[in-house]
Amino acid sequence: MQPPFELEREIAGFFYREAELLDSDSLEDWLELLTEDISYEMPVRLTRERGQPGVSSQMGHFSEDCRSLELRVKRLKTDFGWAENPPSRTRRFISNIRVEATSDPNEVKARSYFLLYRGRGASTQVDLISGERQDLLRKVDGNWKLASRVIIVDQAVLGTRNLAIFL
Repeated sequence: MQPPFELEREIAGFFYREAELLDSDSLEDWLELLTEDISYEMPVRLTRERGQPGVSSQMGHFSEDCRSLELRVKRLKTDFGWAENPPSRTRRFISNIRVEATSDPNEVKARSYFLLYRGRGASTQVDLISGERQDLLRKVDGNWKLASRVIIVDQAVLGTRNLAIFL
């Protein structure tokens, strides 16, 4: 088993590379970081009394798999990808990365906080989306790949016009 510090550094490097690919609109390269059985979900955040679940188990902003993510990326490159034409200017800040070993030596659980800055066109209005990502990463052919992501945003109501971006 790899020492925890080295493993955390390796996983942090994966997340920083992923953010760089997404921020530079290298979506096809980003897809290469995903496993074929990827689960990519963002449940709706709920405002509840203390002690109650903070996210919906029945509603989500999206629930994607490898095929639907590939289709979203392809669509963004067509005339029908109007929500991202011209593309948003984004900057993803990833922090508070915590890594946990699993019973499978080729998989790790990782939790991280994110802050996404998104600017559109010449508008002075920007979107800020913050939250936590709960990920499962799997080593495939010597490289880490994202096998599962659950995105828990901090906002109960998103102020962004669309979610045509990836978190």
